[in-house]
Amino acid sequence: MLLEERLARSQEAFQRLTREIQRVIVGHQETIRGVLICLLCGGHVLLEGVPGLGKTLLVRTLGHLLGLKFARIQFTPDLMPADILGTNIIMEDESGRRYFEFTQGPIFAHIILADEINRATPKTQSALLEAMQEKSVTVGGRTYSLEDPFMVLATQNPIEMEGTYPLPEAQVDRFFFKLLLNYPSADELDEILVRSALEGALPAARIFTREELLEARQLVSQIPIAEPLRHYIVRLVAATHPQAEGTPPLVRDYVEYGASPRAGIALLWGAKANAFLEGQLNVRAEDIHQVFLPALRHRLIRNFRGEAEGIAVEEILQQVLERTPEV
Repeated sequence: MLLEERLARSQEAFQRLTREIQRVIVGHQETIRGVLICLLCGGHVLLEGVPGLGKTLLVRTLGHLLGLKFARIQFTPDLMPADILGTNIIMEDESGRRYFEFTQGPIFAHIILADEINRATPKTQSALLEAMQEKSVTVGGRTYSLEDPFMVLATQNPIEMEGTYPLPEAQVDRFFFKLLLNYPSADELDEILVRSALEGALPAARIFTREELLEARQLVSQIPIAEPLRHYIVRLVAATHPQAEGTPPLVRDYVEYGASPRAGIALLWGAKANAFLEGQLNVRAEDIHQVFLPALRHRLIRNFRGEAEGIAVEEILQQVLERTPEV
């Protein structure tokens, strides 16, 4: 089958996947698009929003539609790394000989919901670092591989900060996107109330298999990006550094550290995945614009003045986007 035909078939499957998710989730179209982009790129998502906006339902629905194993981990201050990764347990055979046997933790799934990740201690948060970067787990000196696809969707509550431990920058940088969930509109809230009166959740049929998802990832990697657009991504990332030449005023005045090279990788692959979801055969400038904020909003560190004056990261990034030439 020709590449164009395989691409069209896979794009149609993702369009059906989006429609099925929207049968269950009311609103949050940008969030759904962002999660699907991360799924296509093999990245992880940091979801920020107050409780009750459907974060858990979104992740559970996605796992069901893809026929993937789903696991939910509720992060609390007393959660230990072994509760996530698993541990070696002493077993005894028929002859009385004792031996260690590894018992897998909930991390051994395809889609992981790390609920309220900032409520766990830094020691427990760091248990996810190897899994997110290397897709493997090391326990007792042995390394266990995680099955592909592997995706972590972590949530945090931006309002209640008591008893929380902010994620270290090294871990925040490992998230492909940071997506913000907003309150529903009046019409969306009315639809949520209507659906809540129905018996059980709305039916959602499985769209495609794990193998078809992996094929879609391969197709995304083959979507070409022109050299001028790749250089545009380089200029966008460089413009977030206050010491760079020609940096926008807001970056120069209010940013301590700019985006890392992972930001450029997220922009490149995110733009490819967005073009895929739009049914395009190549990356366009608007694809880069579409993924710019979710790819960089968690990678910019404001200085003391920026935090004291309440300068929003989105405002800084918007100026970067406006003042960086495409060519």
